[in-house]
Amino acid sequence: MSAQPAGTTSTAPTARQIWTRVRGAALVLALILTGGIALAAVQSVDSHNALDPRSADPHGSRAIAELLKARGVSITLATTLPEATAAMDSDTTLLVTAPDLLTDGQQSTLRRTMENSAARTVLVGAGRPSLDVLAPTVTSAPGIPVTERTPACALPAAIRAGSVDLGGERYEVSPGTTADSCYGSDDLPTLVRLPRTEVTGSDTVLLGSPDILYNSRLDQLGNASLALQLLGSQAHLVWYLPSLSDASATAETSDGNTTGDFFALIPSGWLWGTLQLAVATLLAALWRGRRLGPLVTEPLPVALRASETTEGHARLYHKANARDRAASVLRAATRTKLAPLLGVPVKDAHSPGRLLPALSLRLPQTSADVESVLFGPAPVDDTALIHLADQLDALEREVRTP
Repeated sequence: MSAQPAGTTSTAPTARQIWTRVRGAALVLALILTGGIALAAVQSVDSHNALDPRSADPHGSRAIAELLKARGVSITLATTLPEATAAMDSDTTLLVTAPDLLTDGQQSTLRRTMENSAARTVLVGAGRPSLDVLAPTVTSAPGIPVTERTPACALPAAIRAGSVDLGGERYEVSPGTTADSCYGSDDLPTLVRLPRTEVTGSDTVLLGSPDILYNSRLDQLGNASLALQLLGSQAHLVWYLPSLSDASATAETSDGNTTGDFFALIPSGWLWGTLQLAVATLLAALWRGRRLGPLVTEPLPVALRASETTEGHARLYHKANARDRAASVLRAATRTKLAPLLGVPVKDAHSPGRLLPALSLRLPQTSADVESVLFGPAPVDDTALIHLADQLDALEREVRTP
């Protein structure tokens, strides 16, 4: 065993011990990072997001885009709000695939565009974050699973399409608002069409879920029919894919305040998820912390020899490199034994000012450095610890010798 400098705490874990403790967690973290990098690399090659008209994945929308093109509808793909608003005209349908990702400033800009345009706007999965601005006469209700639903309304497009796969967001239309409410559940629709008015300028369609636009569902029920009627009523379709990387998210709003705050770009679901994870972590810490209460002494089921107990303690000290602790225990035991022999109360056995003068009177001719032996520094290696034990044993024998 290598020597340690004086004053170093011998119970401090070595580099090898630290590595032994953390190597499992480090391996798991390395596997997660490697898997994440590999997955990102695979997905970054010729892959697109959900509802992307270029994607042939099950949740892509290439199939409906090709059907629209075959019917003579031109499609402009926009990934930023300026691209989407610049491409709109009177013969245009605007599809917004994720309106809840838009910041307040972006929603205000889109709302002004909707008011000044005669085009149709289709909002997919619009919820509470976007409805207040883009459809203020409609509020969001608790969502429902996607399943087959019947029109149950007078909207011609829905009647022609028949049953479709819809669900997701449900909507409540304010009293007095003219609207077509279709494909409902408990009297709350998952598709709402707000007709053109002098205020809005264009009709607005709220689609509770995007499933009728997915490649995997397009050939089922009346999904294709409804999708073609909603998106193909005009000769031009602007397909807007909002994203958090849109530079317009950091532009100034009409009141001069910036909306580029980082937390404003994070969907509310992620914030709630992070909060729940923090609470769960705290509860787990409290649960595990209860195990670290005070030690409870219990009678041993069998009698152990003192030599076995001493040997067990010695092995534990050796495994932990706790020479300072071992030396402290040996010195304390020797001082406790010597105090009654020297006429010193046991409670003062560990006081150098009381024990050393009495020991000097008892052994005036001793050659041992009793102060260093009984109250000295911790041994620097195992050899020094063994030598200290021999010195303590010799000092006790010398005191006991008449």
